[in-house]
Amino acid sequence: MSQIALPFAPGSKGPARLVVGNANAKVVEALQAPESWPFRTMVLTGPPRSGKSLLARWFAAGGRGEAIDDAQALPEDEVFHRWNRAQEHGTPLLIVGGEPPWEIALPDLRSRLGGSLQLEVGLPDDDMAGELLLSMAAERGLPLRADAADYLVPRASRAQADLERLVEVIDRLSLERKAPPNMGIWRAALEALHGPEEPRLL
Repeated sequence: MSQIALPFAPGSKGPARLVVGNANAKVVEALQAPESWPFRTMVLTGPPRSGKSLLARWFAAGGRGEAIDDAQALPEDEVFHRWNRAQEHGTPLLIVGGEPPWEIALPDLRSRLGGSLQLEVGLPDDDMAGELLLSMAAERGLPLRADAADYLVPRASRAQADLERLVEVIDRLSLERKAPPNMGIWRAALEALHGPEEPRLL
């Protein structure tokens, strides 16, 4: 398990570090060697809140190449034009889509991206999920004890967006009760999100 320091300006929104684990380690490794990508292009997909945009910003800020974030929301001819321009200049291009499969209607764009490196951010395992919980809490200034992950992870969904919501609810309940986030608050947060049975959802 490791973390990447993100080169963002002080006061900017978003976490200052990105947790690297089973869900994204292959992506991080590939982003550091864009010269090996077919057509110097990588297509990155994955679930919401999984760090795709952060990885794109880290890649571009490091001078490794250009990035198109949220590409599935752009006109396909615009993405195709930017792909052509990157090819002309020999610039590595990271194209970030949403959750797979990303259906592309424009035949020329579909064929070009089909020959590119395709990678996906997956779901975190227990170790990474615990690290994400603690990292998210730290970014909010929430004093979440290290043993909180041992209790919460086996009872929570490991989807990145769900882990983020769990930390948000713990933070809200802690403020409402004017108490540090203890086991009672952890349990209440799980019940608020998943019901009283505290199921393991995955």
